Amino acid sequence: MALKITDECINCDVCEPECPNEAISQGEEVYVIDPNKCTECVGHYDEPQCVQVCPVDCIPKDPDHEESKDALTAKYHKLTGK
Repeated sequence: MALKITDECINCDVCEPECPNEAISQGEEVYVIDPNKCTECVGHYDEPQCVQVCPVDCIPKDPDHEESKDALTAKYHKLTGK
């Protein structure tokens, strides 16, 4: 399942550089996560790095983009060529 950033985001800028897939970008009001690039850091780290650094805990799983660990791993391989 991809992650999403809720409207509780304070635009602190700490999540964007932590994303190894460059899935996070500045949206119109708050940062957004591209579900086509988000692997929840599968293949890179044991835990999503954006969630680890977020000071306001506004990055939950996105129920509109449910994916298994296998699907996230496949996406990682497609994105990285590894």
